[in-house]
Amino acid sequence: MIPLVDLQAAHAEVAEEVDAGFKRVLATTGFVGGPEVAAFEREFAEFSGAAHVVGVANGTDAVELALRAAGVGPGDEVVVPANTFVGTAEPVARIGAHVVLADIDPATYLVDVDRMLAAVGPKTKAVVPVHLYGQLADAPRLREALAGTGVAVVEDAAQAQGALRHGRAAGADGIAATSFYPGKNLGAYGDAGAVLTPDQDQAITVRTLGSHGGLQKYVHDLVGVNSRLDALQAVVLRAKLARLGTWNRLRRAAAARYHELLADLDLVLPQTLAGNEHVWHLYVVRIPGGPARRDAVLAKLHEAGVGAGIHYPYPLHLTPAFADEKYPVGSFPLAEQAAGQILSLPLYPQITVDQQETTARALAKALEN
Repeated sequence: MIPLVDLQAAHAEVAEEVDAGFKRVLATTGFVGGPEVAAFEREFAEFSGAAHVVGVANGTDAVELALRAAGVGPGDEVVVPANTFVGTAEPVARIGAHVVLADIDPATYLVDVDRMLAAVGPKTKAVVPVHLYGQLADAPRLREALAGTGVAVVEDAAQAQGALRHGRAAGADGIAATSFYPGKNLGAYGDAGAVLTPDQDQAITVRTLGSHGGLQKYVHDLVGVNSRLDALQAVVLRAKLARLGTWNRLRRAAAARYHELLADLDLVLPQTLAGNEHVWHLYVVRIPGGPARRDAVLAKLHEAGVGAGIHYPYPLHLTPAFADEKYPVGSFPLAEQAAGQILSLPLYPQITVDQQETTARALAKALEN
């Protein structure tokens, strides 16, 4: 079986460091916060070019805390892409704000900036460009267009650790949320996340909100939540962060190999937005036709031992949790069409040439009918 992502291969590279780090934490019993978390926050800030990093419990909390730090509250509207994981929209609803959707750029599957800006209304408090599949959406353009309007740009960078747009990472120039779910480019051994920001006051607000609303024991200045990065996860993240630059380079090399291997097949290859340095969290191709053909191709790949997947099979407005009568089928045709055609192929730093060639042969055969 060729897995979609090989977590065992990644662990093999860091196992000794992680074991030593776990022993340090266990010896001191500093399980929540402490020096390992502080060190990771410093190191990830340096890696990302962000002035401040605050570790939190998971990526969904990171989005919620970033939105709250940016001033989003009950009754506000937040614009998010129709094509994203549900974890982008859930925090909006948890705050008591309203989700407003925008369609995508069919070439990159990132949010269409013009459509996102068109969805901004008098109740809009924030927009959330999602840095999908390993490349950055055009957050700088959104910040420029919305400057002075009171509408915040909160970046969802869960799939883009190490990605750059015009040489700048998410969180360097505006508040961003990220996830360290195990399958991410920088993945923990459980749930973990972080908020990055150039603004010290926002960082303090995030840290306060994530620690029951207070930074001093039994002093609660805000109504917060319990969302803190634990020290054992910080150990894992520090070990992997030291290798992330190399791992992202290997991902780029693997993506380039796929470009060559799949160039003559009846499918649409992924594109990189001009100005971006992609880190290929996912390698997403598009199978011409409808969902039935894509699903048939996926089934044949699985039969051949290739662990392909779909990210994501339903746009947000077609999921029961976010179904809304104002967004019937056909409201976001580009996202809907993409959802019925996209297919993610195995890609991870340790993938071999043989595994990629086997995947390409299996895909070519699956496309024959």
